[in-house]
Amino acid sequence: MADLDTDYQKTLDYLYSFVDYSLTRNLRNLPEKFNLERMRALMQRLGNPQDQYPVIHVAGTKGKGSTSALIASALQAAGYRVGFYTSPHLIDFTERIQVNRREIAKESLVEIVEQLKQHIAAIPELTTFELTTAIAFEYFAMQQVDLAVMEVGLGGRLDATNIVTPLVSVITSISYDHTAVLGNTLAAIAGEKGGIIKPGRPVVIAPQTDEARQTLIHIAQERNSPLTRVGMDVTYSAGEHHLHGQTFWVSADLNDSGDLELKIPLLGLHQVENAATAYAALLAARREGYSIADEAIQQGFASVEWIGRFEILQEVPPVILDSAHNRDSAKRLMETLRTYFPGRRMVLLMGVSEDKDINGMLDELLPDADLLIATQSIHPRALEAGKLVEMAMSYGVPARAIVPLEEAFRAGLEQAQPDGVVLVTGSLFVVAAAKLAWQELQEKS
Repeated sequence: MADLDTDYQKTLDYLYSFVDYSLTRNLRNLPEKFNLERMRALMQRLGNPQDQYPVIHVAGTKGKGSTSALIASALQAAGYRVGFYTSPHLIDFTERIQVNRREIAKESLVEIVEQLKQHIAAIPELTTFELTTAIAFEYFAMQQVDLAVMEVGLGGRLDATNIVTPLVSVITSISYDHTAVLGNTLAAIAGEKGGIIKPGRPVVIAPQTDEARQTLIHIAQERNSPLTRVGMDVTYSAGEHHLHGQTFWVSADLNDSGDLELKIPLLGLHQVENAATAYAALLAARREGYSIADEAIQQGFASVEWIGRFEILQEVPPVILDSAHNRDSAKRLMETLRTYFPGRRMVLLMGVSEDKDINGMLDELLPDADLLIATQSIHPRALEAGKLVEMAMSYGVPARAIVPLEEAFRAGLEQAQPDGVVLVTGSLFVVAAAKLAWQELQEKS
């Protein structure tokens, strides 16, 4: 086991030795670095494993991970062997590559990387994300998956995953994020996300702002791609909700069976939107000839797992993790918090990346906060905790900086009031560290 752990760590060190733009502090000079030629060259050397199975390709600013997980879970319930690719990971790198909800084994990751090294050496300037994507494509082929659900890393048009001709393209909610790379208007961002729409292949789009929606419709029309609009062609309505899940109904113009009742363990009205989008994608796959019964969708949705998204670690007092990292996601987070815990004041534990719309997030989060504990992850783009305190103080909210994050998390728990809430948010990296700190505290207690 010790040898495997050593080999696994060496493999991760090797992967991280390549360029990783997600760790780059200044993103403004990056657009010219993105292209698909390196990825195409690498996959050509590997025999193009990504062409051996159909792919449901998912892009968007928010909700693409939840939507992808819902699609994959329903396909598995329908009896298919399903590859699932997502990023970044929360706890362990192996989370990124799964088959039927089982993470790639460390041994398999080590073996595949060893097999790829000779090909990698032949192609200059490959990135960590390109290599990770190539590993996923290769592993899914080795595992003989029936379908793969692939989540875009950044943008869409020039993302390493965008070398596939998808069974279905899916675009979730679009908002402002990564503007230095993707553009500073919603039309520009939608243009980049819409780059995954392929000629003649069906596309599903979640509810969007007018600006983003019109851009996506134009791309779909231009490429003669059959379009399904969630909220119009597929409609949904929310039902009952509680701390352990929610019920909603969906209806489709092309579905003669009428309204379908669905249950999901994911909380928040935005997750109903994500689930409706996943449902529309599954209907599109059904029209492409795949057998996906309503009962399989119900079963898959009810059993989906997606941690770090309004995840309740304990109920008294509530301790909640959520990876919101832009204004729109922070707004949805607070809507969800007020729905499930109305009138509660909160201790806000927050760490952010310096390239995010921090003031926009604070505008949404701080009105309900009695105290901000600012912290920072070990990520190179993490904003200094002291700077976050300065920004919070300008809102008139008491704030203090505590680093490392584990200490900040313990302090947040100590400050918790029986009738209050502890909310950890601002970054997936902060949520991941808090999750680990929580697990360690539980092991000690």
